[in-house]
Amino acid sequence: MKKIILFFLLIFSTLAYTQEQQIAYDYFRKGEYEKAASIYKLLFEKNSYNSNYLNLLVDCYQQLENFDKAQLLIENHLKKQPSQTHFYVELGYNYELQHQQEKAEKQYQKALKALNKNKHSGYSIGRAFQNNHLLDYALQSYKTAMEQNPNTNYTFQIAQIYGEKGDIKNMFDTYLNTVEKEERQTKTILRYVGKFITDDSKNEYNILFKKLILKRLQASPKNSWNQLLSWLFMQQKHYGKAFIQEKALYKRTQGSLSDIINLGKIAFDYKDYKTTQNIFNYILENSTNQPEIIDAKLHLLFVSVETSNDLEFVDSEFQKIFEEYGKSSNTINIQLAYADFLTFKKNKPKKAMDVLKEALKLRSNKYQKGAIKIKLGDVLVFNGRFNEALIYYSQVQTSLKNHILAQTARYKVAQTSYFKGDFDWAEAQLKVLKGSTTQLIANDALDLSLIISDNSVKDSLKIVLKLYAKADLLAYQHKNKEAIATLSIILKDHKGHAIEDETLFKQAEIFEELKQFDKAENNYSKIIAINVEDILVDDAYYRLGEINFKQNNIEKAKEYYQKIIFDFPSSIHLVEARKKYRKLRGDDLQ
Repeated sequence: MKKIILFFLLIFSTLAYTQEQQIAYDYFRKGEYEKAASIYKLLFEKNSYNSNYLNLLVDCYQQLENFDKAQLLIENHLKKQPSQTHFYVELGYNYELQHQQEKAEKQYQKALKALNKNKHSGYSIGRAFQNNHLLDYALQSYKTAMEQNPNTNYTFQIAQIYGEKGDIKNMFDTYLNTVEKEERQTKTILRYVGKFITDDSKNEYNILFKKLILKRLQASPKNSWNQLLSWLFMQQKHYGKAFIQEKALYKRTQGSLSDIINLGKIAFDYKDYKTTQNIFNYILENSTNQPEIIDAKLHLLFVSVETSNDLEFVDSEFQKIFEEYGKSSNTINIQLAYADFLTFKKNKPKKAMDVLKEALKLRSNKYQKGAIKIKLGDVLVFNGRFNEALIYYSQVQTSLKNHILAQTARYKVAQTSYFKGDFDWAEAQLKVLKGSTTQLIANDALDLSLIISDNSVKDSLKIVLKLYAKADLLAYQHKNKEAIATLSIILKDHKGHAIEDETLFKQAEIFEELKQFDKAENNYSKIIAINVEDILVDDAYYRLGEINFKQNNIEKAKEYYQKIIFDFPSSIHLVEARKKYRKLRGDDLQ
């Protein structure tokens, strides 16, 4: 019984102790330093070995300008704990706050001399200087400590200090020195360097980083330098240049082709089809691995689907792969791509369904079956068979809970419900997806949710939203003329409705697809005229720039891109607009 009582007393004591810490910290954070100091004083008296309490108590006294109390605390602690030499820094800083620079300097020198006696004190002394923004002293401390003890490594702290000082060249050089000594640190330093690098190749830090790497590459070829250059070019979306570096790496190591394959997929996602082709042709020339070869051929087909107007040629390319590798679990991705091609390019959904139903009969894993069912649902939606599509999507949701395919299926359920006009159920699904671990799905869910919620408030019957969803479905089904006509009804009969801007934009996108650029331009201009504060205005300016860029109307394109650069600095189109503006202006973008 005594043990039980003692146990509970210990628990309550610990809880009370923790609560005191939290209360003190809350006071400290709010700037109520007298209240915080009174609690930290008690906590420090109970545990005089806890330097954290001491630091916070000293901080409170300094904020209250009770410098004498702070000094006495630190001096007493140094008498009791002379090995904690970093408190000389705190004592010096206490003098500095009183503008007693000479006395402060004396204490700082004591801390630095202590490094010679205790080779393990480098971090604590360097950190103390750093915490008090005494960056030059902190640099000196870390460097001296490394000289005294070669087994220590404070290069990351040193680089961080250079960054805080704004000495970016020395910061980059310090990180590169780390790579020079240990190649395995290459990926680690990118986390730090990435804070200073942007996707703008003309950014001064990008240029500086590139120059420093090239200088080292010329002095001594090293895998890490190629890796760093490849990473830099990828940040700038210069995938062709990144490919050159990845090829150099592969030729030197003859290792895995996986990095080059990943680069090819990224290049495709960003519509750099020329680089995508170059990369996957290179894979075909250098790989003997069948899955890699099939994947390369699939991505070359993807490029053909996006760039070729000869649909029969593309179809024949699919058939060649099936003849060579057959239809099995190894070629599921190609069968999915073929069904997509048949549906959305050749308008043959029935044939696509036959392909997918045959694929379902193959021996494959649950994830492959899930992907097939999602694609089958897509084809059924294209064919207007919503309830059948929902069954397939729901099966994937149930069988693959928490997997990305289940999240994709949930979004498809929401989209299909939206097409049907069942907006409440669509919103319920989208609400869950807004927190999706997959950014693309989360963004799509947010966009669709906003269309529904923003255009339901003043329209309880959702008449206009139903018309817009119908037009959206027609566009999905590639029934472009019908979609344009439906959107025109909204613009004519419901002028001034909240959905007017989305309607103009959706219609303009279809006009572009049909190469009716004058009509598209007219719509984008109307969006700008309606409300210059509208969320779609920067998108409209960018699309106007793109239309004129394609038609070689240089001055007009420059005008629209420039509008984004100067008036919409937070636009997602800013980087591309700036890049294209510079290209049209004749800047060297190498």
